[in-house]
Amino acid sequence: MPVLVTEVQLARIVLWMIRLGAGAVCLGALIVSLQAQPAAPSPASAQMRDIHVPKLATPPRIEQFLGRASRADMKRIDDFRQRQPGDGVPASRKTSAWIGYDGQNFYTVFVCASPAGQTRARMAKREDIMSDDLVGVFFDTYHSGQRAYEFFVNPLGVQADAAETEGQGDDFSFDTLWYSEGRLTPEGFIAMLTIPFRSMRFASQAVQTWGFGLFRAIPTNNESSFWPYVTQKVSGFVPQLGTMTGLENISPGRNLQLIPYAAFSGSHFLDQPGSSMPAFRGKRDFRPGLDAKAVIHDTLTLDVALNPDFSQVESDDPQVTVNQRFEILFPEKRPFFLENNGYFSTPENLFFSRRVVDPEFGGRITGKLGHWNLGVLAIDDRAPGAETDPTDPNFGRRAAIGVVRVQRDFGKSNAGLLVTTRQFAGSYNRVAALDTRLKLSDTWTFAGQVMTSQTRELDGTLSGGPAYNLNLFHVNRKWIYDVQYIDRSEGFHAGLGYVPRVNMRQTQQFFMRRFRPKSKRVLAFNPNVNFMGNMDHLGVQQDWRINPGFNLEMPRNTYTGGELAETFERFENINFRRHNANVFLHTEYFKRATFDFNYARGTRINYSPAAGLSPFLANGSDLQAGFTLRPTARLKIDEVYYLTRLRTAQASVFVNHLARSRIHYQFSRALSLRMIVDYNAVLENAALIDLKRQKRITGDALLTYLIHPGTALYVGYTDRLENLGLLNGMVRPIGFPSTTTARQFFAKVSYLFRF
Repeated sequence: MPVLVTEVQLARIVLWMIRLGAGAVCLGALIVSLQAQPAAPSPASAQMRDIHVPKLATPPRIEQFLGRASRADMKRIDDFRQRQPGDGVPASRKTSAWIGYDGQNFYTVFVCASPAGQTRARMAKREDIMSDDLVGVFFDTYHSGQRAYEFFVNPLGVQADAAETEGQGDDFSFDTLWYSEGRLTPEGFIAMLTIPFRSMRFASQAVQTWGFGLFRAIPTNNESSFWPYVTQKVSGFVPQLGTMTGLENISPGRNLQLIPYAAFSGSHFLDQPGSSMPAFRGKRDFRPGLDAKAVIHDTLTLDVALNPDFSQVESDDPQVTVNQRFEILFPEKRPFFLENNGYFSTPENLFFSRRVVDPEFGGRITGKLGHWNLGVLAIDDRAPGAETDPTDPNFGRRAAIGVVRVQRDFGKSNAGLLVTTRQFAGSYNRVAALDTRLKLSDTWTFAGQVMTSQTRELDGTLSGGPAYNLNLFHVNRKWIYDVQYIDRSEGFHAGLGYVPRVNMRQTQQFFMRRFRPKSKRVLAFNPNVNFMGNMDHLGVQQDWRINPGFNLEMPRNTYTGGELAETFERFENINFRRHNANVFLHTEYFKRATFDFNYARGTRINYSPAAGLSPFLANGSDLQAGFTLRPTARLKIDEVYYLTRLRTAQASVFVNHLARSRIHYQFSRALSLRMIVDYNAVLENAALIDLKRQKRITGDALLTYLIHPGTALYVGYTDRLENLGLLNGMVRPIGFPSTTTARQFFAKVSYLFRF
């Protein structure tokens, strides 16, 4: 007869597993090993994986491939195999590619069949094409199995590019200059990619051997296909690329780039200084600057920014920041920090570039020397001195910031060192870390990092301590198993990183089983469970959580599922037992519309109680709903709404509304207009929570003329209305957001000179 486990018994089992630690890791590994199928045949047995690329006397033109024509002097590739939903199954639609090169460029032409009306192609802004039909090419220029350049186009020739690093995924902040064309045909579409060799880094050798791959995505079938065959039966992507020979006497050249820019802004804002009367003020600013780039020994890139424009053009996406225990992470958007940021990534986020607020000068070296990867950054920050009182002796001083990253590749594994330092006046924070990523087998990977920090505050207080991050990961087509252990001492502090919590010893395990039924309606269903436990360094339980979940994958990029959670959390020396349930849906079923829905309901902690109250448990809910409409190939409309509530049995604690309306029109591949209206309202019960009532409406318009990365014109306008009024020299809240507290017009122009 079945055995029934009560909630109390289940919680005890979870705690027992967490406390065992290493024993639980072994148990999880044993379970996965017992369930694993016999080793799959090597992907190399499915098709040829080596290719010789021919040198061309004349560049190809897209017109040469119309009407089933082609070029006999280019290498043709037809054997595209699915990675998903099938694994190794031939691509569902005929796909052919031709490759070749000359002294300056690598050329790839795709001819893709597609039934009438099923090709998804929009005239979108650069890199906003990931829901379209796509083709792409991958280059592992050092043939290391660790990193690859990625170039994608949709059927209209709109570009996206990225840098892939094993263990880190795709980094779409990578931008470089290349060329593309696309054309819809009665049979499907044709796309051509022209990649200048000087847009990539590779070794200075007369004869080159690169990792190489080709890609096609068919969103209506949830399908991704590759040449060569890239399987889900083993972990890793770059190591599965094919081997390309035939490249001879090519070079990235000097590739000296100069990007002068000029930016102008005029603003009107409500100034609320702490030492004088608030008032409305105006400000005009003209800022010229120069970004320069040079290639050293073909493989290292030197970037120098003189009086740079470190402002961001794109606004941050809305996120709920009310009643959060830890700092919310807003991603970096400033171009100087985005480029090549993968060189500074480690398992722990020890360099989060938004910690550098207002720099004036910056320099960076990134690249590869043999088996060594190098990243060096030196920059200043004026923000600490500007934020101090004018009477403070440190007023106007700058922080000096340095980051050094060295990594060594060996086989499919690597090991590295990271050192960061930040000094301001007599204070400093220094962090040193060693990390490694070891490919144990085709399906098992280990990543680990050991860190230590030293900190001196402005008042002379000293602190420091070690931290550790260990992760064991297993993946194949049927199973995912992930176990992680994080240990941070109370004195550990990463001043330039994003490390929201210290004094912890946390173990977390995740299991997922993937089933792929022979069904046209359900492509996969994936039951999963997550366990987490956390204690401080005195052995006091801080958290534990168990999350069973389930999700379904259906055609046309439709995903749905749900999750339950039972949680223990200790906050301000008070123990709380919480529960939560959530459901989600994402679908691109309709060609011109995408829908997202996520709803969670359960118990929450009031982390910011009103004066005189202790933190307490209340009922909460979180709703996120949104849709994207594409009425035409050039027009995109996005709507998103967040509703967060917390209430007791007797009264509301707070309600937070976040809404964004965004309209984007793409006149051409270069010219676009984007308009955003944001609404943010925090409605608090002052008797229960320490929040300020806020109602804010922000309008944002941006006209962009982007010829290619580095050459662009931006013209923008922002206006923010708040529920504040300036009455008798005092800023006071009012009922409706009708006061302009910040208004700005700005224009920026930059031009890329490439030698």
